[in-house]
This record gives sequence, structure tokens and C-alpha cells, in this order.
Amino acid sequence: MSSAPNGLHPYPIVQAPMAGGVSGPPLVAAVCEAGGLGFLAGGYKTADGMYQEIKQTRGLTRRPFGVNLLLPQTAHADPAAVEAYRGQLAGEASWYEVSLAEEDIIGTDDDGYDAKLAILLEDPVRVVSFTFGCPDPAALARLRAVGTYTVVTVTSADEARTAQAAGADAVCVQGVEAGGHQGTHRDDPQTDGTAGVGLLALVTQVREAVALPIIAAGGVMRGAQIAALLAAGADCAQLGTAFLACRESGAHPLHKKALTDPMFPHTELTRAFSGRPARGLVNRFMREHGPYAPAAYPRIHHMTAGLRKAAAAAGDPQGMALWAGQGHRLARALPAGELVEVLAAELAEAQSALKVLQMRRAS
Repeated sequence: MSSAPNGLHPYPIVQAPMAGGVSGPPLVAAVCEAGGLGFLAGGYKTADGMYQEIKQTRGLTRRPFGVNLLLPQTAHADPAAVEAYRGQLAGEASWYEVSLAEEDIIGTDDDGYDAKLAILLEDPVRVVSFTFGCPDPAALARLRAVGTYTVVTVTSADEARTAQAAGADAVCVQGVEAGGHQGTHRDDPQTDGTAGVGLLALVTQVREAVALPIIAAGGVMRGAQIAALLAAGADCAQLGTAFLACRESGAHPLHKKALTDPMFPHTELTRAFSGRPARGLVNRFMREHGPYAPAAYPRIHHMTAGLRKAAAAAGDPQGMALWAGQGHRLARALPAGELVEVLAAELAEAQSALKVLQMRRAS
């Protein structure tokens, strides 16, 4: 096992684990077969559902791939705030003719973490990453004992130090540009609107804080960006939105189209859909309800599940959670394997140009 995550695959390109059916076996296998590292999203499904996807992926590729787990959330939501938001969404429920009962597809509020971890210890995959916190040192040690490389998502140098102290093999450094949920270890509503560091600055901060390999994530859409991140101290780059538009992606067709649709020119962080800060394309739902959404993940996520499904079924992107990073307008609707190859070629070209520039300056 290499000491750096890019030692597991030819290219320093990682496909982000995108929950909700986006990064399923077809996408993961295509990325792996092309020389990147694909990740299954273990979140928002049962432990058995996760295991079935692992088996399907193994049937599509023999190359190493990863699985991402969501850490259980210990903060308790204010019941009054949750009920107030339920009232805020009453008009949406009436319009889409759905209930605001809190759907929980796995039966608990911890995303079935213990059961999923048990499966990954019994039948290991090569890489396991964690989001929304840092596992305890014992869990990381047990995964290492079965040959699994562990990665903890971090959004600050302090979180990276925590991951290193716990025994993680690497950190996934997530900049504020990233689409979907911010992987902060502690959800603090007092920092809404002010928290978050850009990826290049954050990679530099983490590089000077810890000795762990770095996977850099956030707004990365081109090979030249990967080259810049490697030059800044990252070992590889993780891309989510870039793979969202691929044909193998499980994203809804309206979501894929919205990435480059002039109707959705920019992104913002919002709690509107899940109760936790997440970056998505600004639409009607986000504008109308974002300011009122409480810090109540995963209760709000479960509450809005029916609304999001109904909006998708009705062909209404204005009511969907259109997760996307700040680079979404650069999305390319290529097959995933071809996208990996294009990114690798762009990376090689950028690195070659940099070498030429360095030689000229030295002469």
C-alpha cells in the first residue's frame, strides 16, 4: 500500500463520493478503469444497499476503489426551530401534494454507520473515507489492520491535525468552492456566511500543519487546476461536479442540464434542503427557504426528501437540490473514462508548460 492515495491508481484524479445515487457502480468503475480512483457514496442508503453496490462495482472493475461513510451527528436540533421550518414549507407540501413527515430510509439518524463499518471490516475495500467528522482511533486502526487506506475529510488545519492524531492515512482537504455538503467536523450556525477557506489557501495551510498526504477538493474542473494543486502541495485532486454531467452519473437529467443552464448562473451555501451547509445552484427553493432553515441535519434532510423527489418527478428544477461546485459552468458531458483521460492530458500539458517556464527562468 502506497503512503499516498495516488499510488493506488495511475492518475492523481479522484472521483468524489456523491450521495443520493450519483456516484454508483457504473460511474465508479468507469473512473477506475480509466486510471482514476472512483468512490462509492455509502451515505443515504442501508448497509445492505451499500454492500450490494460494492459487489456490483467489483463485477465491473478489478481496480481499487473507495467507499465514503458519513459520521453520525451528535448535535441535537431545536424541536421548535424544526417545527417552525415545517410550517415554512407547508406551501411547498401543498403544491407538490406530499407529506412533510421526516423520511428516514435507514431507520436511524446515524446513517447506519456502525453496520456499514462492520461490513467494510468484514469484506474490505482498498480505501474508506469519512465525512462530517473524524472516526475514533480504534476504528481507523481496525481498518488499517485489514489493509484499508483511510481518508478523513477536513475543512481546516485544526481538523487535519485531529485526523492525523487519530491515525488517518490521508486527508481530503475540502475548500469552500466544493459542491454539496461542507464536510466540517462541527456544524456551527454562528459561522454561516463567514466560514470557509478557498482551496489553494487551505491546501497550503494543511500542508504546513500535518505530514499526511492531501487529496484536494473544491471547484476543480480542469487538468491545469490539478497541476496548480499538486504544485501547492496536494498529492491528488478530487472532482465531484466535473463527473456529475457524465453519462454514467446517476444524477437526474435536469440536474445535469442545470450545471450549464444560463438560468442557474451561480451557487451558494444553504441549509434549505438538509439543515447543514451545502453548496448548490441557486433556485427558487433556496432563495425562498434558505434564510429560514435551521441547523438541524439530518432532520431537515429527511423532512424535505418527499419535496425533492416530487419536484424531480414533476420536472421542476426550481424545487430540487441542485448540488454543484463553483466551477459548474465548466462541466463537460463526456463519458467518465474519457473525462479522466482529458483531465490527465490537460494535467500533463500544464506540467510540461511549467517545466519549460522554469527552464527559461533558470537559463
